[in-house]
Amino acid sequence: WTFATSGHESPKLFAAIEAEACKRIHLFNAQGLPNLAWAFATAGIPAPRLFDAVAAATPALLKRFTPQGLTNMVWAFAKAAQPAPALFQEVSEELLLRVDDRISSQELANICWAYATAGHHAPA
Repeated sequence: WTFATSGHESPKLFAAIEAEACKRIHLFNAQGLPNLAWAFATAGIPAPRLFDAVAAATPALLKRFTPQGLTNMVWAFAKAAQPAPALFQEVSEELLLRVDDRISSQELANICWAYATAGHHAPA
């Protein structure tokens, strides 16, 4: 998170983190997965292998994601222009169960932006 928001470029560090995170992706929890994707997207680091690993690991933890975690996950994939139609579909189905006052107005706006940017149409 710190490097992602600092403006300090460190491609070797992000490459090392990507390689190690992909090996350990099964150890990340419902907070760590969206944070990892968010950090790479915010830093503008292309990491398709990492995003594929995150997308594959997410379904098992989806019920444990906070509204912010769900929001950050789809935002990160959209920001990184990383296609993940199955992930967007699974998150949209989870969001349909949770759209209530626990999701902030900002989170709702970010979710809409992510789906529009990714070109993913949520189920009717």
